[in-house]
Amino acid sequence: MAQKQTQDWMVMMEDWFTKLPPLPKGGKDAIVQITPWVALIFGILGVLGGLAGIGLLTALSPFMAISNGLGGAAGGLIGAAFGLAASAILLAAFPGTSKRQMRGWTLLFWSEALSAVASVLSIGTNGAIGLLVALVGFYLLFQIKSYYK
Repeated sequence: MAQKQTQDWMVMMEDWFTKLPPLPKGGKDAIVQITPWVALIFGILGVLGGLAGIGLLTALSPFMAISNGLGGAAGGLIGAAFGLAASAILLAAFPGTSKRQMRGWTLLFWSEALSAVASVLSIGTNGAIGLLVALVGFYLLFQIKSYYK
């Protein structure tokens, strides 16, 4: 049941993003070439940053709770946890994207989805910028989907 719903979401989003102007073939080729390395580098940086962020937010959460209430402290920790999970999925996507397997592309999709959720949980301007970045990421993902089998 969950896999059917997942496919429905992917099909619906693919319909939205493929209606946008396509990238030139050379641009798609370049994106497909660098995607595994971008996933690896940002996956490593994201995991390290996420662990540091969770540690820092955990240490500072009593002070955040006093100034912003419990919601601010919990929101920051939850957002950092989603970002950490998205980065771990990026790392897991590296082998599949290197071999141009659909499994790698699907992991990129889920990493982007978790990043979008983390952006929604962020407070202020960073959340809006994160959502904009997620939309661009989804656009690029659906542009290169046909390269993965």
